[in-house]
Amino acid sequence: MNYGLYLSASGVLTNLYRQDVFANNLANVETIGFKPDVVSMRQRRPEAIEDRMSSDLSHRLLDHLGGGALAGQQRIDFQPGPLRVTNDAHDVALTDRNSFFVVRHTDPETNQIGIRLTRDGRMSRDAAGYLVLPSGHRVLDNRDQPIEINASQPFRIEAGAHIVQGDDRIARLQVAQVADPTVLRKQGQNLFAFEGPDPRQIVEDPVVHPGALEASSVDPIHALMRLIAASKAAMGNAQMIRYHDLLMDRAVNQLGRVA
Repeated sequence: MNYGLYLSASGVLTNLYRQDVFANNLANVETIGFKPDVVSMRQRRPEAIEDRMSSDLSHRLLDHLGGGALAGQQRIDFQPGPLRVTNDAHDVALTDRNSFFVVRHTDPETNQIGIRLTRDGRMSRDAAGYLVLPSGHRVLDNRDQPIEINASQPFRIEAGAHIVQGDDRIARLQVAQVADPTVLRKQGQNLFAFEGPDPRQIVEDPVVHPGALEASSVDPIHALMRLIAASKAAMGNAQMIRYHDLLMDRAVNQLGRVA
């Protein structure tokens, strides 16, 4: 076995994974309320140590080289994004990193109704008269009920997350805090899901910013630099594979012929 070739291959796979994550972050630089993913790398232990082999099967030099690279734990960076003022009466933004709007989600396969969280504050009224996000998910109030909007007059969102029509407050957006956001996972459509116990804690007097939206938390310059670095690392490891392949070719076809 060419040990160096396997080490280089692990570097290619790990950096291609990093490249995909950074490319996805960069692609969502204009997505409202988007939170970037953060990846890490860790060194893999030598095979003899990882598989707890006997000392007869270990090799001091190869064990010293290590077992290559592996992708570490991936997490979501919930750092709030900058506010983007729109002056739209239907837009609302959150600035607390642990706060989320709550929507109803229906599983397309099982039709099971569940709860999802989001930072997307682009609200509108759908054809059925409910307050929804651009994805079509219905926004919930503090009782976990969809918010109905009367079609007879326009509505607006005011401070305190109140939905107002005319001079009347007809509903209030549910704003929930999650003490440990690491329990959340991305589901697509700008939504966060959770497994196990419900982590929500309803905020009784939420602080929201009407007429504004939370922009993406992705720094485009840093995201581009990370993407370029991951691409260079992947190409560097791929070049090492070519070198190892060339060495094996010469060892077999030239040194072997001399021997």
